[in-house]
Amino acid sequence: MSDKIKITELYDLNETIAADYLKGFEYPWEALAGIKEYILKLGETLPADKFDKIGEDIWVAKSAKVAPTACLNGPLIVDENAEVRHCAFVRGSAIVGKNCVVGNSTELKNVILFNNVQVPHYNYVGDSILGFKSHMGAGSITSNVKSDKKLVVVKGEENYETGLKKFGAMLGDRVEVGCNSVLNPGSVIGRDCIVYPTSCFRGVLPENHIFKKSGEKVPRKD
Repeated sequence: MSDKIKITELYDLNETIAADYLKGFEYPWEALAGIKEYILKLGETLPADKFDKIGEDIWVAKSAKVAPTACLNGPLIVDENAEVRHCAFVRGSAIVGKNCVVGNSTELKNVILFNNVQVPHYNYVGDSILGFKSHMGAGSITSNVKSDKKLVVVKGEENYETGLKKFGAMLGDRVEVGCNSVLNPGSVIGRDCIVYPTSCFRGVLPENHIFKKSGEKVPRKD
């Protein structure tokens, strides 16, 4: 297949606590359905000297910082040195990687955030996987359900039937998403890409490209 959207082409699996889980799939969206069960299984194996179990099916690293105003629902793992800020809302089935930032009024649901991901201001991330050091600018969101409620198809050089009604975005390592952008259902963005602010994106953006506006994708030169 011509689109480089397999897990091995999007993500450095050394940068997530969910590596063993993701190795069992070819395409990242195939992992969405089992995130909840995987967290429940993995959480019970986490070392007590590094993680506290602070609620039902919620494991938070002792080195992580969680604001008292954050709302956490399990199953959830917050890995080492992550920061969950004021009024963040984690609805559940979420893995927050090492050194991540989940910011003010950000909402997470059924997601895997690799290490060093930043979703720091007014973001919604649902049914998505965000790669190492990816960053979503203020107000940018993943839209995870089509308006017509049909199953999501990833549309690149080829079409990929996912069989999923809920599917947000797959962001490769080091992706930058500009402020107030919308990533429509089934978006897959390759490593080292940039999405300009206020964009409305759908489909596949190949690695090392910039999305400026609909129909305009240019290779990065740096």
